[in-house]
Amino acid sequence: MGQFDTKTLGKVAVLMGGASAEREVSLMSGSGVLKALLSKGVNAHAFDPSERPLDDLKREGFDRCFIALHGRFGEDGTVQGALELLGIPYTGSGVMASAISMDKVMTKRIWRFEGLSTPAWSQVFSAEQTRAAFATLGAPMIVKPAREGSSIGFTKVMSVDQCDAAYALASQHDAMVLCEQFIAGDEVTCPVLGPNDQPEAFPVIRIVAPEGNYDYQNKYFTDVTQYIVPAGLPTGEEEAIRALVSRAYQVLGCRGWARADVMIDAKTRTPYLLEINTSPGMTGHSLVPMSAKAAGISYEDLCVRLLQNTALDAGAITA
Repeated sequence: MGQFDTKTLGKVAVLMGGASAEREVSLMSGSGVLKALLSKGVNAHAFDPSERPLDDLKREGFDRCFIALHGRFGEDGTVQGALELLGIPYTGSGVMASAISMDKVMTKRIWRFEGLSTPAWSQVFSAEQTRAAFATLGAPMIVKPAREGSSIGFTKVMSVDQCDAAYALASQHDAMVLCEQFIAGDEVTCPVLGPNDQPEAFPVIRIVAPEGNYDYQNKYFTDVTQYIVPAGLPTGEEEAIRALVSRAYQVLGCRGWARADVMIDAKTRTPYLLEINTSPGMTGHSLVPMSAKAAGISYEDLCVRLLQNTALDAGAITA
């Protein structure tokens, strides 16, 4: 990090907790970020938007925000819009990119339009439509909420008689449900940092979960999932995935940082973009810090770097 003076970052709020289904994970992420920033001499403070109004940020003189919120009201453009109105720069993507990236259907539409590979899908609003999607997409089929993260409400459907229960589970979390063709093969993830016009893809991580079940529990609360970095992919594949993910980041208008999840078809070795996360986890199990470490960047330095890149869609606001 050189001789950068963290005092120049001013008074920093670490936004954590919130009201989404991922509150518990957000508190874990935020606590890690807060501890890291304090260790680097940053004047950082915890701030839970579900417990106090956001305009306290202005009243209390915060200069910038590190968004460690996950899910709705954290990475869907809503809190970003509020911070735009308050004129307080924040980490991660702006309003539009955050809102689009949270919506897996809109994300896939843009990627498909831009010629980027993503599994075939169908947007459904009933169990009957889910069964129809299964007839088209075939088995296995993934059913999940279109605007939720961390594998919440997720089912891998193997037969048509599972469709009704899968739809019922996903629709508990979102009225919009996504049915997606399952790609059998290597599961990888790749973080991207930096401005939209100069994204830097970090080392790819290969994820090996027990019986291929990389669910909420195995993501955050067990140690049975293996994370392999360097990923050990065949020659040229890692570079191709990093280029694909950088492009995926750019066409959505992302900035600051994000992490894209990719499946590599075992037969064709074609990489398929699944989704992009614009407020990735920063817990002890999280993947962006793991990838950064493989690139020689500590957790603490990563947090400071992200904070240095805070921005507003509107640019600098003068009173």
